[in-house]
Amino acid sequence: MAVYFFSDVHLGAEKPEREAVKLSKLYALLDMIKADGSKAFILGDLFDFWFEYKHAIPKEHLQVVFRLAQLVEKGVEIHYISGNHDFWLGEYLSREIKINIHRDYFETVEDGKRLFLIHGDGLSPSDWKYRVLKKILRNRINIWLYQKVPPDWGIPLAKYVSSSSRTHTGKRSQKFLQDYREYASEKARKGYDYILIGHTHVPEQMEFDHGTYINTGDMFVNFSYARLENGKITLEYI
Repeated sequence: MAVYFFSDVHLGAEKPEREAVKLSKLYALLDMIKADGSKAFILGDLFDFWFEYKHAIPKEHLQVVFRLAQLVEKGVEIHYISGNHDFWLGEYLSREIKINIHRDYFETVEDGKRLFLIHGDGLSPSDWKYRVLKKILRNRINIWLYQKVPPDWGIPLAKYVSSSSRTHTGKRSQKFLQDYREYASEKARKGYDYILIGHTHVPEQMEFDHGTYINTGDMFVNFSYARLENGKITLEYI
C-alpha cells in the first residue's frame, strides 16, 4: 500500500471552467488513493478559503468533503496539515469526517522512514511580515470576532483576501525557493529521511547527503503530488 502527499489545491479560487479541470484532476488523484493508498497527507491549502461558523461551512466544497469521507470509510487514514488559507479549520472535518488535523507541522514514520511535513507559510526568513500577520489571524479573540460577521458577508470578504494572498505567493523569488531548500537541508541533517513542504506551488525534488526534499507543488497548474511506497518516495504528476 502507498502513502500519498499533496497540497495547494485552492478549491474555489478560479473561474468555473478552470475549477472543473482542477476538480477532475483532484478526483482522479483521490481515486488512485482509494485504489492503493493506506494514508493520505494534505499539506495545506486544500481550500482557497475555509472558515467554520457555528452553524455554517462553505457549501461549495461539500462534494470534495464527501469524497474524503468515502476514503476514510474505506479505511484510508487522512491527515491534514493546515496552511495559510485554511488555518481556521474548526472541528467539523475532524469530528464529522474523522480527518486528523495538525497545526503548523507534523512528524511521522512511514515505511521505516522518518518524515517531516509542513505547509511552509512563513518559513522563509524574509517572510517576517507574514509571520506577524499569522499571529493576528490565529488569535482566538480575532477568530471569535470574525464569527460574528454574517456568513454572507464574511465568506466573500475572506475569499477576496485569500485571492490576494495566493497572488502574492505566486510572485516569490528564487531566493525564497532557496530558503526552502536550505530549511529542508537542515531538517535532513537532523535525521529526517524525507522533508515534504507545500506553499510555493513549485514542485521540486532534491537529494541531500542525508535526506530528500520534496515540494508537492500544486493541484491547479502543475497537478503534482508525492507517493511513498516500499520506503521510496517519488514526485509525480497527474
